[in-house]
Amino acid sequence: MSVIDVVTKRSAKHDEGSSSIDPIALTNPIPKQRRRSVIHVPRLLRRVIGPLIVVVLWQWSCSAGVFTSYEVASPLAVFDAGRELWSQGVLQSNLLVSLRRVVEGLGVGVGIGVVLAVISGLFRIGEDLVDPVVQAARAVPILGLVPLAIIWFGVGELPKVFLIALGSTFAIYINTFAGIRGVDTKLVEAGQTFGLSRWGLVRRIVIPGALPNFLVGLRLALVGSWLIVIVAEEINAQSGIGYLIMQAQTTDRTDIMMLGLAIYAVLGLLADALVRLLERRLLSWRRVFEGA
Repeated sequence: MSVIDVVTKRSAKHDEGSSSIDPIALTNPIPKQRRRSVIHVPRLLRRVIGPLIVVVLWQWSCSAGVFTSYEVASPLAVFDAGRELWSQGVLQSNLLVSLRRVVEGLGVGVGIGVVLAVISGLFRIGEDLVDPVVQAARAVPILGLVPLAIIWFGVGELPKVFLIALGSTFAIYINTFAGIRGVDTKLVEAGQTFGLSRWGLVRRIVIPGALPNFLVGLRLALVGSWLIVIVAEEINAQSGIGYLIMQAQTTDRTDIMMLGLAIYAVLGLLADALVRLLERRLLSWRRVFEGA
């Protein structure tokens, strides 16, 4: 309540003869509640703090002798190894090879996963025919298919791309199918009431409703692709980050092995950030709980 309101109310009471205006209320206005000052930290900076703490603890444990240099290379040693390989041109070429394999395999896997999810999600007969096959194939360990992939496709690029595509297909299919079947039937009925055709229902209701689940599947597929490419490049490969890790093992270069793992971690983090950016762009219409 402001001072003007206090004066007005007490003046009215004085006119009615019930009481007189308190001079203390005029000289001492009602104090406003103080707001606690909060330091605003950008969210991007807050997301970087966690990894930085891990790096600091990693360096401290190596400097304190918790691990020997033969067991775990320190972040400074890993940085020096990266600078050494970069100056030789080895790191860039092998990194580009790994990126190309992931992009090719992910592109094929996303395309197949979306097509299968649409067939199973929109049509019951499609679900009866496709879903059991996908669920059975999903139960087979992907890394256990490495020997067969080599027999089927040889030792070139095709088996590596095949394994990455296979792993990403399952993540996309499961989440996209759940998104399609999770669309509210009331929205579909409302669209039919407004005269939307079958394609109109898919374009205006089903696709927007399934998009959040698809993006979740894309995040899982990206991370899974990097996990698969590690093993794929460590078997019968002549290039790639996984190949560098295997070569470093033969020469006991722990710093290069840790460098390869750190590169995979950073690439996975960047891929996740890219999908988060897509979510903010494509799902700007959706308001959800974002945490307290």
